[in-house]
Amino acid sequence: MERKPVSPVDDAQAPMPAGPLHWLRCGALEVALAPEAGGRIAQLRYQGVDWLVGPEDGWPATIAWGCYPMVPWAGRIRRGRFDFGGRSFVLPINFEAHAIHGVGFSRPWRIDPLEADVATLSLALPEDEYWPFGGIATQVIELMPDSVRLQLEVRAGAHAMPAVLGWHPWFRKPERMEFAPDAMYPRDEEGIAVYPTVVPTPGSWDDCFISRRDVVLERDGQRLRLRSDSNHWVVYDGAAHATCVEPQTGPPDGFTLMPNRLEPGQCLYLTFEMTFAPCVASTQADPAQP
Repeated sequence: MERKPVSPVDDAQAPMPAGPLHWLRCGALEVALAPEAGGRIAQLRYQGVDWLVGPEDGWPATIAWGCYPMVPWAGRIRRGRFDFGGRSFVLPINFEAHAIHGVGFSRPWRIDPLEADVATLSLALPEDEYWPFGGIATQVIELMPDSVRLQLEVRAGAHAMPAVLGWHPWFRKPERMEFAPDAMYPRDEEGIAVYPTVVPTPGSWDDCFISRRDVVLERDGQRLRLRSDSNHWVVYDGAAHATCVEPQTGPPDGFTLMPNRLEPGQCLYLTFEMTFAPCVASTQADPAQP
């Protein structure tokens, strides 16, 4: 009997096709939206240079391409377990032994207003075994001639709920990265962030940091500055083909490490800005390197 393919909803490593793309354009900046593929940005292109890993690059897993929203949690929830409101909850495991990156990155989003250079997408969060609290997630993607501004919002529905938000871009491997964090969360034997924070160690990384400075990537003569209104960043640079620089409102396993309670109707927001410029010649050593 032929085995039924595993759904991306249940396995973050299952393939996720991009589906129909909707292009936003402003000046030399182009953004391809894939609403059916977890409401993600499928490609970020500036002056003809593609910045994101796509499924056609040989990495089609749901978890492994584009730039997707992480909602209503970001990173791993340890073994899918957490306590909230005096009750214990268990979420389905979708990556190794843990529940990872929320429910939004594996479900289709609805496009609401769509203009030439701005789009709004929304997702009604489930109220079932995958996520028992409901709520509404909304993202706005807005282009300027040299930058894109992403805003992610989650609003609690009829029930109070925990929440951590994030964006997970898979950037094609940069030639140089500027990153000077203030502190980092160590990881335990399960690879999960724990307290207390420590002085950052040299890469390679798959770690959460506290940083109040912008992050800068350079490749193909272009300089991409990353800015967020949160001070938590996860950086993964262990892959030869890509580097992930992920702004988050809190750390992985955030429902336990940094609980954030939304009352009914209350919102949590995260803004992420990516700004392009030409590279400036410099002999300064890479701050992200040992």
